[in-house]
Amino acid sequence: MTTTERISGGADAARPRGLEDGTPRVSEYAAAVLPGWLVFWIDAAVLIIGITLLGMGISSRGTPQIVVGAILIAAALAMGAGLTPVSPGEARVVQLLGRYTGTLRAQGLQWVSPLTTRRRVSTRIRNDETRPAKVNDADGNPIEIAAVLVWQVADTAKALFGVDNFAQFVGIQAETAVRRLAGSYPYDAHGGGTLSLRENADEITGMLAAEVAERVRPAGVRVIEARLTRLAYAPEIAHAMLRRQQAGAVVAARQRIVDGAVGMVEAALARLSIDGIVDLDEERKAAMVSNMLVVLCSEQATQPVVNTGTLYQ
Repeated sequence: MTTTERISGGADAARPRGLEDGTPRVSEYAAAVLPGWLVFWIDAAVLIIGITLLGMGISSRGTPQIVVGAILIAAALAMGAGLTPVSPGEARVVQLLGRYTGTLRAQGLQWVSPLTTRRRVSTRIRNDETRPAKVNDADGNPIEIAAVLVWQVADTAKALFGVDNFAQFVGIQAETAVRRLAGSYPYDAHGGGTLSLRENADEITGMLAAEVAERVRPAGVRVIEARLTRLAYAPEIAHAMLRRQQAGAVVAARQRIVDGAVGMVEAALARLSIDGIVDLDEERKAAMVSNMLVVLCSEQATQPVVNTGTLYQ
């Protein structure tokens, strides 16, 4: 399987088709409102008039004035119950007798029907970190992995009516996606040419964000970013894997040293041959190559031996 096919297969497998049936039919739309301050001043004027009439009726024992004053006061109080302040970073979901009638997102004081209920929903950006999970990677090695998810509510109607508790829903779905992704790829590819959790962090986190976004879509949540915050072998195999990584690093370093030494020897022989400084037969070339490789590849300083005789002594 090629890397492209694996990425494509992982993206298809990441789609939680079982959640499609739970996608709510209701979506967010703006509620019908009146300017809050206009209603406030009208309400205040009606209340003052009602109190004045009630006071005059009580003092003069005028029943009509008392009745009209009481009605105006009751109407003002009922009208004032519809005044709804909306703070920055929040929205108000409006329901009338159980039916969704819109969402208030504009900041400031607004007025809606006093018969409605208005539920506050935070639209601020949130970040949640999943608990460190102990899972087996694609090679069967136990690893510990955790991720941080940055998200915010994009559709308040789906957030309240699509799932029971959208914050808890996001947390559980994020942890599920992290576990599934950790089991789909090895911790370290060891030069195999496949994606790994340690060496391909950008690709892995991109797929993680896409999968979480698909999973939380029924809750009206927008995923901004997802990043791995913890990735390590489980304690029981960490020491053995550390030795394996150290051995691999040593082998890679020695291989680079040998490649460089061979290149330097080749360049030296070619330069000597081109410039005609000395004419070496095959045996002497082999001896020179051996000596130079020992000098260049040795981990300790070499002790030179000065030849004061001829080239062959």
